Amino acid sequence: MTTSLPPDFADWLRLREPADAVARSVELADAARDRLPAGRPLVVHDLGSGTGSMARWLAPRLPGPQHWVLHERDAHLLALATGGGLTAADGAAVTVTTRGSDITRLTRADLADAHLVTASALLDMLTAEEIDRMADACAGRPTLFALTVSGRAEFTPADPLDAELADAFNAHQRRTVDGRALLGPDAVDATVAAFERRGVEVTVRSTPWRLGPEQAALTAEWLTGWVDAAVEERPHLIGPARTYTEWRLAEAAAGRVEVALHHADLLAG
Repeated sequence: MTTSLPPDFADWLRLREPADAVARSVELADAARDRLPAGRPLVVHDLGSGTGSMARWLAPRLPGPQHWVLHERDAHLLALATGGGLTAADGAAVTVTTRGSDITRLTRADLADAHLVTASALLDMLTAEEIDRMADACAGRPTLFALTVSGRAEFTPADPLDAELADAFNAHQRRTVDGRALLGPDAVDATVAAFERRGVEVTVRSTPWRLGPEQAALTAEWLTGWVDAAVEERPHLIGPARTYTEWRLAEAAAGRVEVALHHADLLAG
C-alpha cells in the first residue's frame, strides 16, 4: 500500500480518538475477550495501528499480561505510538513493540504468535484483494475490526444537499489510487464474505459516531474533509458545496448541528 498520508494526519487521529472510543462496540470487545486463552500472556497484533488508539482502548478491557505488536507503515505514527504506559483490566503489565509493515502484504507467518488481531478505521481503505489476503492471514484466531465506514451520514437538521454529497463522497471512497481499487463503504460486506469463504463466522455491529455540540471541533474537521472529497469526485458541486459548508460550519460552531456518521465493527472467529 503506497498511498502517502497527509502531514497533519496524526493531529486528525488525536482529534477523533475520543469519538472512536465512545463508538466502538463493547459487546464485540467482550466477545473477543471471552474467546482468548486463559492463564498465559496474550499477544495482540494491531494492523494499521496509527498512534496506538486501539491498544489504548482495548488493552484495559483485556485481562492478564499482554504484548501488543503495532503494525504501521508510517514511521512518524509509530514513534508516537510508543509513548505512554498501558495496563490490563486486572492491572497486569502491557508491553508494546512496533513494526514498520505493509499490512496489505502480511501472511499467516507474520501473525503466527497472535492470540487476537485487531484494526480500527482501516478496511474501507483497502481493495478486495487486500482484504482477501488479510482474511487469509487472520483466519484461525479472533479478529476484531473496528470503525469501518459504512457510507451513511445523517444530519440534524437535514438539508437537500446531504444525500448528493454523501453519494459523491462514497464514490470518492471507491476511487482507484496507484492502481488500487478501494472498497470504501463496500468493505464491510467484502470482509464478511472473505472470512465466510474460509468457514469463519463474522458478527457485525453498527458503531456510529454521534457528534453534537460537545464535538464541534471534530464535526468541523470531519465535515470539511467530507465535502472536499465529494467535490474532488464531482467538481460540479463546488458552488453549492461552498455555501453548504459555510452554513454547516457556522451551525456546528453554534451547537446547532448533530451528525450520525455510520460505521460497523466486525468480529471474525
